Amino acid sequence: MSRKTLITISGDNVAPRFDMTTEIVIIQLNDDGDITDERTIVLQHSSPEDLCQLIVSEEVQVVVCGGIEEEYYQYLTWKKLEVFDCVVGPYNKVLPRVKNDSLESGLILFERTGRTVDAV
Repeated sequence: MSRKTLITISGDNVAPRFDMTTEIVIIQLNDDGDITDERTIVLQHSSPEDLCQLIVSEEVQVVVCGGIEEEYYQYLTWKKLEVFDCVVGPYNKVLPRVKNDSLESGLILFERTGRTVDAV
């Protein structure tokens, strides 16, 4: 079954806060997980209420975001949407997980730099 996914973004990363999001990507995936349509939308201002309305009007089925307030999470899940929240990392690392259905809430996809900190 094809599905429409919305990812909140900030630059090259998943936006850290749903309520402050001004840029989104909407992806239509076919049954094989291939992208059939991809649109980036820049919103005029950040508004979680407007974003929720856009999500519903676009008939999105899956939402991927960073932090989201409980009120909006509950609203979206009440509308029968699947919400993956607390996702942190670059968009190009999130997208393959969306495509192959391996995304989880709370997933951190940033690489560690391997730096060490001296103990005092």
